[in-house]
Amino acid sequence: MKRIFKFILNIVPRPFLIRLSYWIRPFLILYYKGNKYQDPIDDKKFRSFLPYGYENQRENVLSPSTLSLERHRLLWLWLKNETDFFKKTQKILHFAPEQAFYKRFKKMNHLDYVTTDLNSPLADVKADICDLPFEENSFDCILCNHVLEHIPDDEKAMKELYRILKPKGMAILQIPQDLNRASTFEDDSIIDPKERARIFGQYDHVRIYGRDYFEKLRKIGFIVEEVDYTDQLSEQEIEKYRLPKGELIPVCFKPI
Repeated sequence: MKRIFKFILNIVPRPFLIRLSYWIRPFLILYYKGNKYQDPIDDKKFRSFLPYGYENQRENVLSPSTLSLERHRLLWLWLKNETDFFKKTQKILHFAPEQAFYKRFKKMNHLDYVTTDLNSPLADVKADICDLPFEENSFDCILCNHVLEHIPDDEKAMKELYRILKPKGMAILQIPQDLNRASTFEDDSIIDPKERARIFGQYDHVRIYGRDYFEKLRKIGFIVEEVDYTDQLSEQEIEKYRLPKGELIPVCFKPI
């Protein structure tokens, strides 16, 4: 199974993966049904989750039902337990919408929910994150998770996110981050896809973010909270939901 998933991830383009997933998900739910682990997004339980990763695969991390990864389940729990996201009427912009969230957010009547991406079949608006077709101060909340590591000029993208966010608005800007690394690493001279996957984690990533990521956001103008939500959860909850222990959620606010 691990080899099959690795092969599919590296061969099949992401838009086709999204479409394919709708067909295979019912079979995965039946095959992995059990009671050891739980997906908090839909509360379904499984004997195991699936492996995931383009190069170095992580075991037991991909939910068979929502196709959520560790970071998705962590964010869902934080939004549900620590914010008014599921109650407050607000306008949301969601970049590269994750399948785990897309249909659920779309059905929430209190959300004016807009999705955007260059390639995703789930995007309402096809747009470049560095040149967005939205007016200043348009959105109460922005979800832009695991996108910026794909963008060569991430500073320009951050400025666009800041521009379209309303004053007092909130942006969740998750990225793959090495917290043991002080500075972000980039090397444009590495062009071989396999080598890029080995060094950056995916062939289409252009950098590995270090702890300086938060300061980069602050220089744009954001007020940034580095939220370690797993620190507020028990070891049993972290294991049951298969969460990324110690991962920081970058919660960004635009000042008045």
